[in-house]
Amino acid sequence: MSNAEPSLSEQQQIRIEKLDQLRELNINPYPHQYDVTHYSQDILDDESIITDTPDSPEDAERVSIAGRVMTRRIMGKASFFTIQDTKGIIQVYIRRDDIGVDLYNSVFKKLTDIGDFVGIKGFVFKTRMGETTVHAEEFEFLGKTVRPIPTPKEVENEDGEIVTFDAFADKELRYRQRYVDLIVNPDVRDVFVKRTKMVQSMRQFMNERGYLEVETPILQPIYGGASARPFKTHHNALDIDLYLRIANELYLKRLIVGGFDGVYEFSKDFRNEGLSRFHNPEFTQVELYVAWKDYNWMMSFMEQMVEHVAKALHGSTKVTVGENTIDFKAPWPRIPMYEAIEKETGHDLSGKSDDEIRTIAKDLHVDVDKSMGKGKLIDEIFGEFVEPKLIQPTFITDYPIEMSPLAKKHRSKDGLVERFEAICNGKEIANAFTELNDPIDQRERFEEQARLRADGDDEAMTVDEDFLRAIEYGMPPTAGIGIGIDRLAMIMTNSDSIRDVLFFPQMRPE
Repeated sequence: MSNAEPSLSEQQQIRIEKLDQLRELNINPYPHQYDVTHYSQDILDDESIITDTPDSPEDAERVSIAGRVMTRRIMGKASFFTIQDTKGIIQVYIRRDDIGVDLYNSVFKKLTDIGDFVGIKGFVFKTRMGETTVHAEEFEFLGKTVRPIPTPKEVENEDGEIVTFDAFADKELRYRQRYVDLIVNPDVRDVFVKRTKMVQSMRQFMNERGYLEVETPILQPIYGGASARPFKTHHNALDIDLYLRIANELYLKRLIVGGFDGVYEFSKDFRNEGLSRFHNPEFTQVELYVAWKDYNWMMSFMEQMVEHVAKALHGSTKVTVGENTIDFKAPWPRIPMYEAIEKETGHDLSGKSDDEIRTIAKDLHVDVDKSMGKGKLIDEIFGEFVEPKLIQPTFITDYPIEMSPLAKKHRSKDGLVERFEAICNGKEIANAFTELNDPIDQRERFEEQARLRADGDDEAMTVDEDFLRAIEYGMPPTAGIGIGIDRLAMIMTNSDSIRDVLFFPQMRPE
């Protein structure tokens, strides 16, 4: 790009002209590599690296750093600027006499802009103000930015308060341009570092107990394992329709049939549903299946694992979320679903027919429609009156059979299944069962789901004949769980929206 295009902004045109000027000086504005020996925070943390004098001591340890120029203070023959790298920001002191007149006057002062990448080699000292600073002995240009980076300005007002102007704070713009968000809002990086540490601590917890991490298909000929609408695609070579998975449950249970005692997968799942603070069509969950266990065992396992996560991230079982302090210390309360609903609504739904529950839902001013079966109706009532009030981590247990086509019938309570959901901060973060391993019962449940689908419930499950065939070969008693990584990350990082914990959330077209 030697000539600035008319559609470009004035700032972009100026920067492209600077590109040409750098090349005229035989400086490659986009070199291939640079040897980095130190990062900003490492230098700031290491007092031993600091020399007593700023005047090129021969015995001082040399450092090589690289990053973006974020601020500049030009002062004639010498200047200060800051570099931002992956670990933070550090100040650099640069003099004309050290790097040369041409490089200082022409390249650093005139052709370098905020946002450009530079490399510095030199030694570390402290200024008179006590700020750890790299004294530049060598300066290398590493990358020209053609588009200006938003730079917030801090000004002290009459009351002595620091006021920030031009902050890159618009949430929608931040989500669309996450790359800019990460540059100018360093605290955003911390959210994603914590998310990664959260996943690593969960993986460690499961690995230490001998469970095997596996991978299962994302493209599936029959979607299952949850109640949701799928995304559909077509495989040209096989000439068949395929679906992006809504869950990986049925494949993991096939592996339990095959003889593995414990398998888990961190999976990307896809559900063709609305967008909200708590929903993204593409989301992450971890599913774990362990043979010879039941949902009681799985409750204990989950609360211990999440307690472990909280300690790994925060050094405590207590986590601040908004105005609440949430304590993940085990054990968590365990409340049967019907009991929780009766406490909040005054209605005992146990033993009620579809029509009776529909009438109760209408009396409670819950939106219902004719396609909703008993399970959907109960779920709507629960979601309206109970779930938002559960701030501390709580297990809601013993669901109606109509809500849980993949869970085993309760061993002592007719009409219920051995299922729990973990609710925290007013939202479900996990769903778990004593898994249904009776192939005859499972077929009947699938067929009931097919009837609901025929009646208009497009989120009802389909019949998966291969899965039925698998459990006909025999599946041992098994406990299974799915934990929503995005929602748990929201809690662990005190984030208000699911979009805050996704690098690139789904957005409407600009």
